[in-house]
Amino acid sequence: MPFMKGAAPIRRTIQYLEAGKIVFKDRIKIVSIHYNTLGENHRGTRDFVFWHLPQIQFKNPDVQVLTLKNMTPTPFIRCFMNDGKDLLIDVDNRDKDRIHDHVLEVLGKPKETLQMEAMAKEKKDNIANFGYMCEKHCMCEIFGQVPCPAVVPLPKSWRGKYKNEES
Repeated sequence: MPFMKGAAPIRRTIQYLEAGKIVFKDRIKIVSIHYNTLGENHRGTRDFVFWHLPQIQFKNPDVQVLTLKNMTPTPFIRCFMNDGKDLLIDVDNRDKDRIHDHVLEVLGKPKETLQMEAMAKEKKDNIANFGYMCEKHCMCEIFGQVPCPAVVPLPKSWRGKYKNEES
């Protein structure tokens, strides 16, 4: 499999991407991460970008994520909100887990909100849904669909049994 090549290919699996915990609040539109490729005080930020950035991008498709390398003496994360304000997070000399926990606490949605959104996403009251425990039991009950073959027989040309006998 070609996607399993390179450094730490586990980062490209769907299970790993879905396991991310950071889901940003709705008001966050841009996140920029500034760090250097060299230096011991930048190691935690480099590891955070390497391990957690793919998960952040997967969980937050509407947020623009920038990484700016070798432009600053100290690493930091800057977040821009939709009301024009910005937030600066200092991540100098922190390891990737402390950065992850801090970003989750400051920028992430609370667990209660995530649970409520997941429940709303799973709701089955969509009129297009049909089947057991739904408003419509069969596809034929939805307006504009072919009637049920139990009620109105299908034309013989639509049935495979009579396919060769049309001529």
